[in-house]
Amino acid sequence: MQNFINVERIEPEKRDSNDRVKDFREIYEIFDKDEASSQADRCVQCGDPFCHNKCPLHNYIPYWLKATSKLDHSLAFKLSNESNPFPEITGRICPQDRLCEGDCTLNDGHGAITIGSIETFISEHGFKKGMKPEFPGITTRKSVAVIGSGPAGLACATYLLRAGIKVDMYDRQSKAGGLLTYGIPGFKLDKEVIARRVRWLEEAGMTLHVSCEVGKDVSFDEIASNHDAIFLGIGAENSRKAKIVNENAKNVFMAIDFLRNSQQKLFNEAYDKQYDVKDKNVVVIGGGDTAMDCLRTSIRQGAKNVTCLYRRDKYNMPGSKKEFKNSTEEGAEFIYNASPKEIIVNANNEVIGIEMQKTMLGSKDASGRSCVEIVKGSDFRVDADVVIFALGFSPSTPEFLAENGISLSKWGTIEVNENFETSKAGVYAGGDCKRGSDLVVTAAVEGRDAAKSIIKSLLT
Repeated sequence: MQNFINVERIEPEKRDSNDRVKDFREIYEIFDKDEASSQADRCVQCGDPFCHNKCPLHNYIPYWLKATSKLDHSLAFKLSNESNPFPEITGRICPQDRLCEGDCTLNDGHGAITIGSIETFISEHGFKKGMKPEFPGITTRKSVAVIGSGPAGLACATYLLRAGIKVDMYDRQSKAGGLLTYGIPGFKLDKEVIARRVRWLEEAGMTLHVSCEVGKDVSFDEIASNHDAIFLGIGAENSRKAKIVNENAKNVFMAIDFLRNSQQKLFNEAYDKQYDVKDKNVVVIGGGDTAMDCLRTSIRQGAKNVTCLYRRDKYNMPGSKKEFKNSTEEGAEFIYNASPKEIIVNANNEVIGIEMQKTMLGSKDASGRSCVEIVKGSDFRVDADVVIFALGFSPSTPEFLAENGISLSKWGTIEVNENFETSKAGVYAGGDCKRGSDLVVTAAVEGRDAAKSIIKSLLT
């Protein structure tokens, strides 16, 4: 180990931008075993590993890096899968530059270990060699209903099944995965990767009920009467708006609606054709990873021009550096220090542009982030046929929550105690519906930890 002096950090090979914008296939290649071993061998094996501490899942990163460097792929696979319900997914989509790699000791001067890429290699190489996640089969008489098949739900189901508890999973979409399937484009996460994990959960004893909306196709009471506990992982899919004039005009889209319909089209499912942006001038408002997903999806749909408008500067964009770079390479344009004022429409209430105001960064708020201040008299117009708002999401609040006395916070999140149990006994919650819109990995943490509480309640 500690071969960072002789070996430079390398990234996986990436498809040429002119080629990759023609389809929705993943853009990164996966390391071969020599590349993974060489990159893992750069790890200095810190006594107090910052990468492990910064990872929300507290993955055993230095240990599986060491195993990979020694070509002990079986051990690396087991370690990677122990603390993580789906490492081949987090390896692809986690913002490692803000988490594990961002806190790597070598990040200051030598280049961080390519942790995410090695994590993906460990799983994919293991799968090719016939390795699979291990489950004991259903060994108890207990059963749990998981409502929502996104990251939190899949994580919860994984650890319940590891304890031998039967799981019934319910989702209103026609395919499992939630945000992973319908919100994150295929160029970042191939949909077969998710489907494969779901199949393994089904093989382990999970029964999947898709196209099944709780409160509509099946009642919450029916689910409650047939299970010993319930986990709510219903996510946060209510898009935030800018609260400006004409924001409900034709061809003003919310990011999640745009991304979901794009994926439904790729699945050959029913979709709304208004979300096709071929030959249109597309403007995306926002600076996070969801905004980058909308930009890159628009480009692949054949948009005429694709522009991102962000109210702070380039260095304050909340998304990962990797996604910003990929968006730029693929042709997206960026205008910084610009805040939306009004959607400009024609006589048919169709978007023809957006009135913007220039901004500047002022004093810092309590979180240490600079406040945005509008520059007076700085209005300017950006022409647009389509405007997509990617300003974050609020929790989903289906009617069955209130009907069953499940308490919500003033922000609409589900309130839970230290064991992730809601105000209704035997009902647990985690992920975005509990904490607000956040990362896939934080949803996975809460699904895992809620499962541990459920297991303790049911089996002790």
